[in-house]
Amino acid sequence: MIQNVFVELSILILIVVAISGIMRILKQPLIIGYILSGLIVSPSFFHIVGAADAIATFAEIGVAFLLFMVGLNLNLKVIKDVGRVALVTGLGQVAFTSVVGFIVCILFGFSKIVSLYVAVGLTFSSTIIVMKLLTDKKETDSLYGKIAIGFLIVQDIIAIFILIFLSSFTGDVNLSSFVIKTFLGGVGLLVSLYFIGRYILPPVTKAIAKSQEFLLLFSIGWCMVLGSLFHFLHFSLEGGALLAGITLSMSPYRYEISSRMKPLRDFFIVMFFVLLGTRIDLSAMGTYTIPIILFSAFVLIGTPIIMMAIMGLMNYTKRNSFLTGITVAQISEFSLILIALGVKLGHLTGDILSFMTIIGLITIAGSSYFMMYSKKLYNFLSPYLKIFERSGKKVDEHKYHKDMRYDIYLFGYNRIGYDILNSIKKTGKNSLVIDYNPEIIIDLAKKGYDCRYGDASDTELLDELNFSDAKMIVSTIPDIEINTLLLNRCKKGNKNTIMIFVSHSIEETMQLYDMGASYVVMPHFLGGHHASVMIEEHGLKLNQFLKEKVKHIKDLKTRKTIDHDHPNTARSRN
Repeated sequence: MIQNVFVELSILILIVVAISGIMRILKQPLIIGYILSGLIVSPSFFHIVGAADAIATFAEIGVAFLLFMVGLNLNLKVIKDVGRVALVTGLGQVAFTSVVGFIVCILFGFSKIVSLYVAVGLTFSSTIIVMKLLTDKKETDSLYGKIAIGFLIVQDIIAIFILIFLSSFTGDVNLSSFVIKTFLGGVGLLVSLYFIGRYILPPVTKAIAKSQEFLLLFSIGWCMVLGSLFHFLHFSLEGGALLAGITLSMSPYRYEISSRMKPLRDFFIVMFFVLLGTRIDLSAMGTYTIPIILFSAFVLIGTPIIMMAIMGLMNYTKRNSFLTGITVAQISEFSLILIALGVKLGHLTGDILSFMTIIGLITIAGSSYFMMYSKKLYNFLSPYLKIFERSGKKVDEHKYHKDMRYDIYLFGYNRIGYDILNSIKKTGKNSLVIDYNPEIIIDLAKKGYDCRYGDASDTELLDELNFSDAKMIVSTIPDIEINTLLLNRCKKGNKNTIMIFVSHSIEETMQLYDMGASYVVMPHFLGGHHASVMIEEHGLKLNQFLKEKVKHIKDLKTRKTIDHDHPNTARSRN
């Protein structure tokens, strides 16, 4: 039997690899490939794999690891940074979407319990999908990226409580015992886990961290033991796994745990989405065709409109409202976990799981393209989005300069721009810094620099800037499309302007030179060049290298205070 299960899983993995490869070519999230793979091997198509019990077990482990990682990386500081807007949009979007979804479900003839599940499932957006796409675009530090991450955390917290609530509630318990068990028992568990995570786990993980393998083993054990404990106490196994991650998030070794757990999570979560695919019954979907189309359109179009309306009322610009809004245009892995839990508890039938999974496929695919081409979509739709923008000063403008002509424009301050701005300051010329991270702009304003929040790909922003008298334009953003846009705008304004760009590709560098760039900086080659210059200048004089070392350490300490610690991560695009 073991050999048969192994062979069947091998076939399944090969199919997943092939379908996922197609998804990569189509620039779609791999989750779609996983679900389609499950559909292909299901009885609805080829009925290739019969090891349903093994897949179901792996799927349950995958969900536990997924929620463990969510808890481990739960960064409440992000909510603090964007504060009010993250909380209002998170709660507001959940409230509006669930109410509208519930009413529409009732109109379609669904029962109240099914309508409630579906309505709540439609409210959650995918943390995995949104974070992956924001990271790929290197826009997690942008204002709209921070707001999106903030309201996703709010949604995740809401989803956690819903999962705990549902797994604790069954039809054969009276209300008073349910309240005592769930709320009093749950509060007791949460308080106990807080003290364990705050005072016991940090020193334990510090001792264990001497062995990375032992740290990984302990983390897996803690996740599974706490999940099993919650299951034994008739709480949510998923909630236990998530709280296991939250308690370990207080450990200084949470990043090491996260990096080592990620491959395990990725493998097992594949089985969860494959299992969803195997449970799609296409023969029963004919009666759900119109609801699937309507709810998919509601998630893809209606939910972003709700988000834009909320942010517009909070006095945000239509651009940030739009870019934030389209990040919610898909249902979440939490939505599918919620519906699967409803089926497990007997509240829902398998048809509803198939129904929601198909909506998930449609919305995840659609929203992925929305986010990938968000800037182009905004430029096209911008004239029609004025209804979402209130008149007057906007809370996200962050404009700290006078309307005047500038000799030098610097796009992107972080890291490379840090040194460039210091040199610009020495020239004594008027300069304006544009950066898409509002925190950087506020910090520069406090230091007395002329600066403003903005994205170099925003054509409306570029229309406001006057390049006609610019002597120099510097872009530290290694994006060929953005730099091409800046170069063409600059050439229209003043052909004699010095234009300096940053590139990480030789091919793109040559392309910029062919279009008329004055100079292109390639950071990857500068380190070796700098070291070679020092060797030629200092030869074998140790004292000279030690002097360079002292200067370098001083510079590194300064950079660390302004968050320049990880220049090669995807947290920033400049």
